[in-house]
Amino acid sequence: MLSTTLADLRAHLPRLVAATLAVVIAVAFVVATLVLNETSRATLLRAAGAEYVGTDVVVTTTDGSSLAGAADAVAAVPGVRAVDPTASADVQARFPGRSEAYLRVQSVAADPELRWQTVTAGALPDRPGEIAVATTTEAAVGDVVAVTVHDPATGEVTSTTDATVTGLVDLGGDPSAGLFARGFAVPDQVTSWGASEPTELRVAGWPRTEPELLAAAVAPALGFAAVEVRTGEQAAEDAVAGVTGNRLALAAVLLVFATVAVLVAGLVIANTLAVLVAQRTRDLALLRCVGATSRQVRRSVLVEAAATGLAASALGVGAGVGLAALVSALVGTDSPLPLEGVSVPLYAVGAGLAVGTLTTLLAALGPARAATRVAPLAALRPVDAAPLRSRSGLLRFAAGLLLVLGGAALMALGVLTADVHPSLAGGAASFLGVVLLAQRAVPPVVAAAGRALGRVGGVPGRMAAGNASRNPRRTAATATALLIGVTLTTAMVVGAASTRATAQAGLDAAYPADVEIGAYGELPASLLPRLEDVDGVAGGTALLGVDVTGPDGQPLWVQGVDAAAATPVLRSTADLPLPAFGEALLPQWAADGYGLRTGDTLDLRMGERSRALTVVVEDTDFGTPLLSAADLRSLAPDATPATLWLRLDDGTGQRDAIDEVTELTGAAAPDAYVTGLAGERAAIDSVLDALLLVVTGLLGVAVLIALIGVGNTLALSVVERRQENGLLRAMGLTRGQLRGLLAWEAVLVAGVAAVLGVLLGGAYGLIGTASVLGGQDAVLLDVPWLQVGGIVVVATVAGLLASVLPARRAARTAPVAAIAAG
Repeated sequence: MLSTTLADLRAHLPRLVAATLAVVIAVAFVVATLVLNETSRATLLRAAGAEYVGTDVVVTTTDGSSLAGAADAVAAVPGVRAVDPTASADVQARFPGRSEAYLRVQSVAADPELRWQTVTAGALPDRPGEIAVATTTEAAVGDVVAVTVHDPATGEVTSTTDATVTGLVDLGGDPSAGLFARGFAVPDQVTSWGASEPTELRVAGWPRTEPELLAAAVAPALGFAAVEVRTGEQAAEDAVAGVTGNRLALAAVLLVFATVAVLVAGLVIANTLAVLVAQRTRDLALLRCVGATSRQVRRSVLVEAAATGLAASALGVGAGVGLAALVSALVGTDSPLPLEGVSVPLYAVGAGLAVGTLTTLLAALGPARAATRVAPLAALRPVDAAPLRSRSGLLRFAAGLLLVLGGAALMALGVLTADVHPSLAGGAASFLGVVLLAQRAVPPVVAAAGRALGRVGGVPGRMAAGNASRNPRRTAATATALLIGVTLTTAMVVGAASTRATAQAGLDAAYPADVEIGAYGELPASLLPRLEDVDGVAGGTALLGVDVTGPDGQPLWVQGVDAAAATPVLRSTADLPLPAFGEALLPQWAADGYGLRTGDTLDLRMGERSRALTVVVEDTDFGTPLLSAADLRSLAPDATPATLWLRLDDGTGQRDAIDEVTELTGAAAPDAYVTGLAGERAAIDSVLDALLLVVTGLLGVAVLIALIGVGNTLALSVVERRQENGLLRAMGLTRGQLRGLLAWEAVLVAGVAAVLGVLLGGAYGLIGTASVLGGQDAVLLDVPWLQVGGIVVVATVAGLLASVLPARRAARTAPVAAIAAG
């Protein structure tokens, strides 16, 4: 029987192309997702978590206290080879040919094994008076940088020194690399520049030291609880998560998407094997006549499926790795979602082979069972489809109804609790229920649409409507293949649009001002008009600042803002509400310090002047008490600008605008600093763009697999109706009319499937967005109607194209041959 099976496999190899292609696509999807996830993990660990990758243990205080005194105790722990107390200082630096700019300087480890910086030119500094800078500063080795240190309390200049650039450091794909200039100096130099007390220790162990065991040994030596001890890998993972958010969320979304692709592929495989079984009815009957048992026939079909699945899975693994390599090469490390090379874990290869082979075998169980039911006399007469009201049909209906209702309840729970896990389970269960109910739900809709089609499609249109309604099982099978693809596509499009709208609103709230300019001293009043004239700056506003006397009699730094002038400049006031006249917006620390709550009265004085203001407590990132500009002027008529907010034009020139703003600010106010929040905002936004682009590109996979399924089901329809088609031809139906009949039928079923899929997918997309982002302050649901309408049109046209080959095959069969074969 094995030789017969292999012979059948070789004979029907062209017919297995559709099933093989579906498995290859689905497996490639799974493998590419796993490989890209591992590649992005490895790349981001080398970038955002670079300083921790070569470290065995990282000790960090949780309350901001100093670890300077703990370094010796950690160094004395058995197994510890070196300890690096990480220190950093914030200074102003003037590079040759440029004005002063903000520079964060980090200490260089004394032990070479703890030096994580990648030097592209020169070397790291080894004595005071030297500095290495990031390549993003556009400095050169040998440049002399003037470093100015300010007293953070008074803003006065405490020292000015020159430092020679000894090396350039490539920060790679670190998404935070472009936010501000970075420098590296020896610990003594960083300390002289006003470094804060170290709050982190990086520890290196001796060779072959287990990081987990070393971390367990270091923890007791610290002697106090306000500290976190992690392995270097854990610290790197945390650093990556802090910069890019939860990277695993992307992998989870893509794996869910890949799982659906596998399910669609399983449906396609089942349809393909059903076509083969239907086409080989005579062959199977003949095998039974010559003595083959039902078990042998079933085993033959399963062996054929296993061979097909294994071969297709191997191709899919190769295609997935190739796809991941292509994406990695196109994206590179310059992207906010950096990728470097390809990391292929063994579990990705194993998962691809297992998923493809098992999916094919599971999908083959139904056709294999059907093959065992082929009796020898079945080749002499057609077999009618089982009625819907059979026992199996009622069980299917009950199971489908139960799954839909249970899934809807789980999705409601997911929305109410803002938890995606119940929603995912509910979505999968409800959609499986929809598939089971399709045999009863789709035919009535197709029949209703068919009546309208009959008026415009003529005789072929009316016959197509009748054919689509006459065999509910076949119609439902054809519609379901496309329904899955359209539902998935619509859900992802609606979910992506809603996610983008919500994320944009969140970015606007988190970074309301594109550029913020502050100073240790005063800002000249003439600076704002000059900055507003810069190309790319849409507008700006100034915040006044002054020291007043608080309720406790101590000085309190407050700022005043003109709400009418600031509102057009800010992207959002959701997280930074602007105070009205007579109000004082207090951050939480100030409210706690004065024992005040919202609605209480805050008394402020300056000299002989005083104001009683109504307190509004807001936990914002703007850590200074905020008054209205009018209230502040009533206390200090001579108050000068202390902070400038700028809004940039939307577009790609924001980086150039920030550079020019930095130059002008440094020339006018050397002690000022420019925080380009627009750069961070743009980086996060571009990460979102990259993710949505990946998801949008992968939508075509589901559509392609669905089209294969539609083509297979239509091919099965042609096989089942071969005698009927031959009779129609014998009665005068031309080849063109027969092709038109099958085309109208495909358009009718595909159109109904597309509309139903859009409705289901839209609901799933909105529910999924509400579940995933329900923890946000506000979830914006967005339905891109133009794209949704395009999905309906594309799906309908795709159904028409899928009917071309089956229609040609039906039209080429001579009437007499078709009747005789039926």
